[in-house]
Amino acid sequence: MRRGHRPSVPSSNRPRFWGRHAVAAALANSERTVRRIWATREAAAAFGGFDPAIPMSFAEAPDLGRLVPSDAPHQGIVIEVDPLEEIWLGDLLMQGADDRRPLVVLDQVTDPHNVGAVLRSAAAFGALGLVTQDRHAPPESGALAKAASGALEFVPWVRVVNLARALGEIGEAGFWRIGLAGTGRRGLEEAIGTARVALVLGAEGEGMRQNTETHCDEIARLPISPKVESLNISNAAAIALYAEARRR
Repeated sequence: MRRGHRPSVPSSNRPRFWGRHAVAAALANSERTVRRIWATREAAAAFGGFDPAIPMSFAEAPDLGRLVPSDAPHQGIVIEVDPLEEIWLGDLLMQGADDRRPLVVLDQVTDPHNVGAVLRSAAAFGALGLVTQDRHAPPESGALAKAASGALEFVPWVRVVNLARALGEIGEAGFWRIGLAGTGRRGLEEAIGTARVALVLGAEGEGMRQNTETHCDEIARLPISPKVESLNISNAAAIALYAEARRR
């Protein structure tokens, strides 16, 4: 897959990942550059050793806690990494040209826990990839990687400058672009039909922007109780992906 070019990343901008699932996935990803490892002796033993080319230091759990946010469940291991190289939308669409996997498109969803959880659901239900804006989306971070539970390393994540233009390109590639909102005329399963779909979700509270809605082929709703106004964005994405996977 062709990737964009990224200048060398100064150490101050390198994210630190923690937690065994996120770290194990990063270490196993040939596209990921790991710059440094800190681990307790117990955690290092559980991993069975590391690449000797990566600088590694043993540390006690309280010392690791000072390397990451105060509430981070580091599970005895922290790594410093370079962000993954950028992926071109056209390349991702070409990669999935011969299958029926869905795309997930997020419009200005900025919470790293939500984006990480959406990546995890995308992995669980076999999505082709995730598309977000370059701005108004979180960078790679330890919190996002932990929420993704390894999915950050193998679900392609495309960042685009102009989401409306990207939705146009997605439509030209044969996707039926379904925006999720409570105002939808039809339920999601009916809207999916037999189409190859791109599921478009907006931020909590604000929802999709008007310009994003106009670049969807249809607005559909999830079948939730009228007692609940809306769902968390990551929950809505999981339900939508499950509905699409059942169709497949």
